[in-house]
Amino acid sequence: MSSNSLSYNEQSGGGEAAELGQEATSAISPSGAFGLFSSDLKKNEDLKQMLESNKDSAKLDAMKRIVGMIAKGKNASELFPAVVKNVASKNIEIKKLVYVYLVRYAEEQQDLALLSISTFQRALKDPNQLIRASALRVLSSIRVPIIVPIMMLAIKEASADLSPYVRKNAAHAIQKLYSLDPEQKEMLIEVIEKLLKDKSTLVAGSVVMAFEEVCPDRIDLIHKNYRKLCNLLVDVEEWGQVVIIHMLTRYARTQFVSPWKEGDELEDNEKNFYESDDDQKEKTDKRKKPYTMDPDHRLLIRNTKPLLQSRNAAVVMAVAQLYWHISPKSEAGIISKSLVRLLRSNREVQYIVLQNIATMSIQRKGMFEPYLKSFYVRSTDPTMIKTLKLEILTNLANEANISTLLREFQTYVKSQDKQFAAATIQTIGRCATNILEVTDTCLNGLVCLLSNRDEIVVAESVVVIKKLLQMQPAQHGEIIKHMAKLLDSITVPVARASILWLIGENCERVPKIAPDVLRKMAKSFTSEDDLVKLQILNLGAKLYLTNSKQTKLLTQYILNLGKYDQNYDIRDRTRFIRQLIVPNEKSGALSKYAKKIFLAKKPAPLLESPFKDRDHFQLGTLSHTLNIKATGYLELSNWPEVAPDPSVRNVEVIELAKEWTPAGKAKQENSAKKFYSESEEEEDSSDSSSDSESESGSESGEQGQSGEEGDSSEDSSEDSSSEQGNESGRDSGRENKRTAKKNSKTKGKSDAEDGEKENEKSKTSDSSSAESSSIEDSSSDSESESESESESESRRVTKEKEKKTKQDRTPVAKDVSLLDLDDFNPVSTPVALPPPALSPSLMADLEGLNLSTSSSVISVSTPVFVPTKTHVLLHRMSGKGLAADYFFPRQPCIFGDKMVSIQITLNNTTDQKIENIHVGEKKLPIGMKMHVFNPIDSLEPEGSITVSMGIDFCDSTQTASFQLCTKDDCFSVNIQPPVGELLLPVAMSEKDFKKEQGMLTGMNETSAIIIVAPQNFTPSVIFQKVVNVANVGAVPSGQDNIHRFAAKTVHSGSLMLVTVELKEGSTAQLIINTEKTVIGSVLLRELKPVLSQG
Repeated sequence: MSSNSLSYNEQSGGGEAAELGQEATSAISPSGAFGLFSSDLKKNEDLKQMLESNKDSAKLDAMKRIVGMIAKGKNASELFPAVVKNVASKNIEIKKLVYVYLVRYAEEQQDLALLSISTFQRALKDPNQLIRASALRVLSSIRVPIIVPIMMLAIKEASADLSPYVRKNAAHAIQKLYSLDPEQKEMLIEVIEKLLKDKSTLVAGSVVMAFEEVCPDRIDLIHKNYRKLCNLLVDVEEWGQVVIIHMLTRYARTQFVSPWKEGDELEDNEKNFYESDDDQKEKTDKRKKPYTMDPDHRLLIRNTKPLLQSRNAAVVMAVAQLYWHISPKSEAGIISKSLVRLLRSNREVQYIVLQNIATMSIQRKGMFEPYLKSFYVRSTDPTMIKTLKLEILTNLANEANISTLLREFQTYVKSQDKQFAAATIQTIGRCATNILEVTDTCLNGLVCLLSNRDEIVVAESVVVIKKLLQMQPAQHGEIIKHMAKLLDSITVPVARASILWLIGENCERVPKIAPDVLRKMAKSFTSEDDLVKLQILNLGAKLYLTNSKQTKLLTQYILNLGKYDQNYDIRDRTRFIRQLIVPNEKSGALSKYAKKIFLAKKPAPLLESPFKDRDHFQLGTLSHTLNIKATGYLELSNWPEVAPDPSVRNVEVIELAKEWTPAGKAKQENSAKKFYSESEEEEDSSDSSSDSESESGSESGEQGQSGEEGDSSEDSSEDSSSEQGNESGRDSGRENKRTAKKNSKTKGKSDAEDGEKENEKSKTSDSSSAESSSIEDSSSDSESESESESESESRRVTKEKEKKTKQDRTPVAKDVSLLDLDDFNPVSTPVALPPPALSPSLMADLEGLNLSTSSSVISVSTPVFVPTKTHVLLHRMSGKGLAADYFFPRQPCIFGDKMVSIQITLNNTTDQKIENIHVGEKKLPIGMKMHVFNPIDSLEPEGSITVSMGIDFCDSTQTASFQLCTKDDCFSVNIQPPVGELLLPVAMSEKDFKKEQGMLTGMNETSAIIIVAPQNFTPSVIFQKVVNVANVGAVPSGQDNIHRFAAKTVHSGSLMLVTVELKEGSTAQLIINTEKTVIGSVLLRELKPVLSQG
């Protein structure tokens, strides 16, 4: 009987044994030891009896206890025969626990497990997915070569199972089978290829892990699934995210060109003196082709960004290494904040993260400089964390922050942790060598430390000073003299030896002090440590060669002492030195070169970071942590000079386009203008597939990105939308014909207007607008995420609209070139549009759009108040007679659903005509877009004209800077939006308001208590003041003292919920709930003074 079983008996208590087996207790022998073992034997016998019982309840109880034993680390292997009999039990709960047991012990008890193999095979056909998966796990745990064919067959069947959980276990089994029999590789690759096409997020991580284990070099298997993996990444479980990100990092390094080349090319902008014009021309030709990021490369970077906020440290670390290895250097900075956040985790996580930060901070200091204080050492940190933080602080040290760091280091030197204090002294030494401005300050500080009571601190200080003085020996004679004086008080052998070595090396610079030091050392030679004795001998030899008059006798005396020393090292060194420096007839040729040997110039030691050579390992890997290549490590390849053909990744998109082609005549009618289309998803899919096909050509930047978004939304919505598309095919086909006929009648009505509207449409489209891509080449990641959200929302609204229009059967004979407006305004209430901004034809179109009602509970409403306040854009004095004012009309922008509408009034205050008024160069922050007004040919004297513009401020109050130009001049102007103008009012019920508010608590809530002036305490005044500041809609409230307002941000559509709760004593609580915490806090700041003032 094993000791584990005995201890189980003791811990679980004899009471259970008495209850479950009273007969067994009576049969125990009186002998103590024998009695104990018998009791234990009988106890397990009791479990066996329960497993053989006819009652399922007894079996279930026994299995629970056995699994409990395993969880506690007890050995339950002897129960294997009794447990395996129950594998065919009809009770599902017993079956699950039996399989849990078998997975644990199948590898140890292979012979017994093989007896039940037919049962496992039958279980693979079980209707319960958990049983099928468990049977496969047990089968793959029996590591016997004879059942490899059975395992192979089971894996193939499981890979085609309807349950994603079973397919996931099939992916896990692939790795086990490969380790058992590598010859099955080709067949396993076929299964991996099949599973890689799986659209379930449950399977993705497991199959990529199998891919990494079995065939990491088969990059061709990833091509077709690359975009799908990028889009599924956010929804995969955390373990799978880590595996997929590491694999995609390696993939990106083989398939895309380096995004870092741009900087190198810009630096090489000067022509060499002896360079021919042809060479220069070739270089300029190369430079004319700026780097454009592959849309697939951008897709990966964009889709991994949200994972930086993951709760799992491994996921954040994986995304960080991806950004480090494959993103442009200008974008890699965003990972620093996330990595610093991980420093609040436990010490093991801190250790790994700090190691990676240490490697990063060597190459790119700027990334972590803003977070310098996060790397200050805490007293509670373990030594390993402290030393890593010191390493990072050293890497980040520069002229600007070194004074702060040195004050911090002074505190660390006094630490009780002596190992840490010594490491700090080494750090001070490294800072002194890296930043020449503080070298003298550091040296003086280290010299002061020589009088420290702690031996380790003194020894380390001397060693570091020795290294510093080796670099600039001529300038520091005074320090050497000071150290010589300290020899009387310093007792640490290492420190004394270092001082003697320094004096010996610089004996010619301190000719008066060196002999005296030797005299003192000769006096105490016999009592010194062996390390010091060796340096005394060296010092004597050097002085004998440079100053033999004064030191000849002293050196001979020391050599005589060393000749009879107890330590054989010292005796050997003495004989060697005597033969070398004291010439006699036996001396060889070496004695002639004694001076050169002893006083040769020693190279100064290089004080480098221990993390300097780790950058060739992939960050976040075991190899990087150990600084040695670990088993199974897959190296990152260098960037290819020319990117491989990107069209290999288009395979899936082409298949999808074919799949989505509707049956019937709807395809033929597609070219006609249609209002009641079969579904907008079909339009989107055809557009985005054509986009993605052309992306491999000339398209870049935002245009490429938006095409990719189309792909991702197709992929994710295919299952849910295809059924509805097929069902509604016939009806909408007939309606398309009707609509096409009516449109053809009204088509020739106003050709000029139609042409204009077609232009408007082309400008409005988000993904393929050439103008928007020329306005802003690179869009921010947050914008692209919100675009995909708004796309899916508009599609839901479109489906509801189709149902409604099928019931009404009301054909609309309007020109539909502005249909894209419906994407951002799925409203049920009419939108009030001021007449100056829009032409009558545009007004008619906008009103026509309101026929499509939506059942959405939360919808955009008309503004309840439009402030008339104008802002000066260009003063007439600055504009040489041209004056410009702007105001926010609080209406949907006709140029784009994410843009804020702005009306600009231009005045000519001169007596001459101003010609060609237009917008010139734009200086916009990253992600911001602007739709400019059409150039104005001329503005008559004292004339005035109002034009409309649209600016996408990306939900921020950043300034949009641009130039307002005339024929002769250009004037720099700025538009900075008040935070309240970045919102659209929303109509919702009080119940919906409370529900949404409940989901936006914690970090998403900002509040303040304000003292309200008595005249402001009335509901009408509060309402007026709030809507004057912000474009919000009023929410009905059942309580007189609570006023609620709702809006959503123009760019991302995030809800902004404002609550003003009046309390007793003229106080009120102002609460703002929103995901956009920055905008929320700014709005809170603006509302506080407005509500509190009289």
